[in-house]
Amino acid sequence: MKKGSRIGYGYDVHPLGADRQLILGGMEVPHTKGLLGHSDSDVLVHAICDALLGAMGEGDLGRHYPSSDTKYKGISSLKLLVDVMAKLKAKGYRVGNIDTVIVAQAPRLGPHLPSMQKNIAEAAGIDTDLVNVKVKSGEGLDAVGREEGMIAHAVCLIEPV
Repeated sequence: MKKGSRIGYGYDVHPLGADRQLILGGMEVPHTKGLLGHSDSDVLVHAICDALLGAMGEGDLGRHYPSSDTKYKGISSLKLLVDVMAKLKAKGYRVGNIDTVIVAQAPRLGPHLPSMQKNIAEAAGIDTDLVNVKVKSGEGLDAVGREEGMIAHAVCLIEPV
């Protein structure tokens, strides 16, 4: 079978809670709440990892880094992205581009997007201009609008090397 370009889609959601740092795009964002979960709960990087794994036909983040495994407790999601990129390269692919959306009511994330983009590109070993990070408000609707959680979506294109 001829190897061609492939597209992947990733999605992640985590609840917000007190006494936890808010980590998005590999950086701490000042906020009164943080995302709850087994790792650092970086919904943005988790969605990217799922998109890349999906494009490779390799399932999702939980399949490779299960929350039942204590070695992933509190791990930086950027470390998971580094490992996912090693899997991608081993399969003979490179990233064409990554496009993402964070859905969050608060805090204001616009000023942090360039740093998130840079962190993701560095961890993935790709040029910054291949990563796009956007944010949308929850518009006061649903759990996101009530500041109970955050969601992230990601799509990626991978190409044969």
